[in-house]
Amino acid sequence: MKCLICNSDMEYYFSKTYTGEPFATYMKDIGTVNYCKCKNCGFVFSETHSKLPSQLWEKLNLEYHHYSEMMKARRDPDRPANPSPYFQQAATINLLIKNDIIDPSPMLDFAGGYGTLSKLLQKYFGQKLYIYDPYVRQESSDYIATEDLKKYKVVVNSAMFEHIINRDTLDQLNSLVDSDGCLIIHTLVCERIPADPDWFYLKPPVHCAFHTNKSMEILMEQWGYASSIYCPVSKTWVLLKKERKNLSEKIEAVNVELQQDYLIYKKGFIDYWKGF
Repeated sequence: MKCLICNSDMEYYFSKTYTGEPFATYMKDIGTVNYCKCKNCGFVFSETHSKLPSQLWEKLNLEYHHYSEMMKARRDPDRPANPSPYFQQAATINLLIKNDIIDPSPMLDFAGGYGTLSKLLQKYFGQKLYIYDPYVRQESSDYIATEDLKKYKVVVNSAMFEHIINRDTLDQLNSLVDSDGCLIIHTLVCERIPADPDWFYLKPPVHCAFHTNKSMEILMEQWGYASSIYCPVSKTWVLLKKERKNLSEKIEAVNVELQQDYLIYKKGFIDYWKGF
């Protein structure tokens, strides 16, 4: 099996069987999941998920997302994964716009689900964020149909990088970013993915792709991004195709104003998380 990121050889890494409910029921027709690891960049990928028929993969996504939204609504402490910091992400996006670090005309939330981030950004900061999601569609003018997708100055993607089962999904996401635009992502990226079936990030059965600092650096280079910004508060990366004028000075001014390292900047990918 070849790596989706760097096309190097992958090897068997470990396996996981879902035994707790409701995931045991969701995974009944799928069975044990086998994960492979890239020998070069460390990217870890579920070979099992990649071979699922499209109908079964869509069914698993719909079941999981319905369950996840129900648990969020209840604010259940046993929800399957840490919820995305949507308000913090909205605040970060607004701050980047107000400081002329990104251009908001227009912006798209790719795989935006039920539009939580879009609603927060509009309600609290007056910023318009359109939504595209292949599995979720609500009656709202903010949702964009597949045939109406175009290029955007800002493309946001919160917690989708761990859901991919092929390279095409990643490349479709990147293809929507304008030549001088940016890609804003929230996902887990670390130095090394642990070979542990009880690792917290494996709890959702739709998590099947796990990225390392090296694999993200390679992906950035392949897609032609020049530099990146990381915000620890919102756990968000901003990948920039081109840098706006006086970028480092603007970031430093923000950090001085907020009296913290709110934004961290470097050429290439910021390998902020060194754990595992």
